[in-house]
Amino acid sequence: MALETWLIKVKKSISSSFDSVRSTPPTTKKPTKKSASVGVLAFEIAGTMSKLLHLWQSLSDKNTIILRNESLSLEGVRKIVSNDDSFLLSLACAEVTENLRLLARSVSRLSTRCEDSNLRSFNRLLHEFANTGRDPHNWALTWKEMESKNKKMDRFVTATATLYREIDELSVLETSLKKLLNCKEHESSSIKHQKIAELQQKIVWQKQQVKHLKERSLWSRSFDNVTSLLTTSTFTVLARIKLVFGINQGYPNLLPRSLSASATVYPSENPNSCNFVSGPLMKSCKHQENNGLLSHGFFELNSKILKPPGTTLGGAGLSLHYSNLIIVMEKMIRSPHLVGVDARDDLYLMLPSSIRSSLRARLRGVGFSASDPVLAGEWRDALGKILGWLGPLAHNMIKWQSERSFEQQNLMPKTNVLLLQTLYFANQEKAEAAITELLVGLNYIWRFEREMNAKALFECTNNFNGLLNLKSCST
Repeated sequence: MALETWLIKVKKSISSSFDSVRSTPPTTKKPTKKSASVGVLAFEIAGTMSKLLHLWQSLSDKNTIILRNESLSLEGVRKIVSNDDSFLLSLACAEVTENLRLLARSVSRLSTRCEDSNLRSFNRLLHEFANTGRDPHNWALTWKEMESKNKKMDRFVTATATLYREIDELSVLETSLKKLLNCKEHESSSIKHQKIAELQQKIVWQKQQVKHLKERSLWSRSFDNVTSLLTTSTFTVLARIKLVFGINQGYPNLLPRSLSASATVYPSENPNSCNFVSGPLMKSCKHQENNGLLSHGFFELNSKILKPPGTTLGGAGLSLHYSNLIIVMEKMIRSPHLVGVDARDDLYLMLPSSIRSSLRARLRGVGFSASDPVLAGEWRDALGKILGWLGPLAHNMIKWQSERSFEQQNLMPKTNVLLLQTLYFANQEKAEAAITELLVGLNYIWRFEREMNAKALFECTNNFNGLLNLKSCST
């Protein structure tokens, strides 16, 4: 009886479990949403990556030593920009930071397309890290980790650049095929079909190559994947900037017009008070509290430093014009005998009113004769010395500007030229005095060359006429 009762209970429990299974609708597995790939934006992203790589390399130990020992020691920089190391380092720090800020804007635009909420907050978290040093997600990497990431990004950049070329080649092949199909020239149909078949085969191969490169390059990567790489790189570069230039809590020591760089240029007398970084610049030990500084963010503060005063060529909007002017004069001084009257007049038209008035004042009372070879030689030496320190600043200005032109925006910079090495922050009064000196000297050696040429031509003519007279007398 007991056994019967137990069997009935088991039967009922089994029956009820089957009923519940039948009543429960079948669960369908939701399809996982595939992350969108960056696609054609890969080329713009590759440009941003290459610039981040270049910025990281510019902060290496080697380039830091060059900045301290060479860039800041340029004679032209010392003469017409500043001879204060602290101020010059503040300009270097501000420009590097501004370059990073512009790259971060590109990363921020990409982050809005990410699925990861942390990546979507990139812009806010970057400014928080810059201003307070807080890094809740540990996006700032160690040197070794960053070097590993750099190799990965470099491979992506190379593959994406190759993809761009191969897509361009595919476009050329497809255009050639269209032209051949629309061609109505009297040509053997068999030859035409053969050419078409060859082009079609090339296009098939080219499409396979493009497909392979899309898989290897940034093209097929998701926004989260790409933005994660760029985010950690941006945070790490910012951390490196702070270490190299000795910045605590996001602010340089003395601002707005001068950064205290004694800690970054000279070793500390107390080796236990600071931590050395891998480069020759050392982290600043103390942060001076300043209510005026705390009202600005780190990026905003450095942008403010880069705004040139009105007494500079950059502030007057003349830095690029004066650079072109100096380069033209440099060519004329090297070959004054090749300078015609028209070229001299064109040079005069390039001069602003301030230089024209100072030039007229310098040339007032100067005689028209320029026949003294000793004086001409002295002027050549003097002009050579001026161009020796002024010329590099002018050429650097052209390089700096050309690398930031619209056509070069997505390309990696080829140099590490900083604004402090150009005429941008040069004192206008001192620069114009040097340019006026060049014009006065050029005026003398140009007239000297013309007088010497005229004298040589006159003597040659006299000798020729004398030779003709001698022949006529002999006959």
